[in-house]
Amino acid sequence: MSLLDLSPVVPVVVLHDVAHAVPLAEALVRGGVRIIEVTLRTSAALESIRRIADEVPDAVVGAGTVTAPSHAAAALDAGARFLVTPGTTDSVLAAAADTGLPVLPGAATVSEAMRLAELGYQELKFFPAEAAGGIPFLKSIAGPLPALRFCPTGGITSATAAAYLALSNVACVGGSWLTSDPADVVGIEQAARAAAALA
Repeated sequence: MSLLDLSPVVPVVVLHDVAHAVPLAEALVRGGVRIIEVTLRTSAALESIRRIADEVPDAVVGAGTVTAPSHAAAALDAGARFLVTPGTTDSVLAAAADTGLPVLPGAATVSEAMRLAELGYQELKFFPAEAAGGIPFLKSIAGPLPALRFCPTGGITSATAAAYLALSNVACVGGSWLTSDPADVVGIEQAARAAAALA
């Protein structure tokens, strides 16, 4: 099964305190969301991935915001099961591919999407979704690029997720609203249940 088919919503998680990692992941799984993208934006990110990988076996945890070649190997070492890049450079893509993990490379233009398709990638992150054209953009490229599936991320909310998911070339969406308060496990579980129901 593709990563993009695990949940209609991929939580994009920013963690500043590793103590929140396992309870947050457990709350998401209880709510029906198994996939978790922990962004490499904080010093707590890699240890958070490690703890989730070790202690929440039902979660599929990956690393997001992979923006340097060194991030890929570090994420693999921490136990990440997939990698997500906001954009794509040759060196980052090569390092990510070297890990052997599934990679969701980022694209924001038709040319970037075509280049990634030439390299064999058919599942892409569309980022920053709202700023880069949102639903109208994705609708407009579905005809010329019918083989590509997207996970749009960036500016998507609980109110707009369903409209994105209705598009033929959108498999899932990424969003930070599920875990906006990493300490609120009750709220996270409720948000996860609502997200899972979008399937």
